[in-house]
Amino acid sequence: MNAKHDDKGDSQAHRAEAPNSETNPKTAHVGGADHSNREKDPDDWTTGDEPMTGAQASYLKTLSEEAGEGFDGDLTKAEASKRIDALQDKTGRGA
Repeated sequence: MNAKHDDKGDSQAHRAEAPNSETNPKTAHVGGADHSNREKDPDDWTTGDEPMTGAQASYLKTLSEEAGEGFDGDLTKAEASKRIDALQDKTGRGA
């Protein structure tokens, strides 16, 4: 017998649910805020010396324009994060 079966449409059927903040180690506050990647000092990032991401560059360009300051495209991830924080404070976009 030549049984045909469709391989389409079932590729996402077994996808796990997205982790929530209670089970995601990157967002969970186990041991306090110091253990959250969102709160970790950029100087302590293991990838902080890599070039900034495309998302960081895009947001930094926007903030730099709003603040009337120049954009440096050669920043590392850690430097870009610090610069974003400073420009958010200056422009009032920060939380």
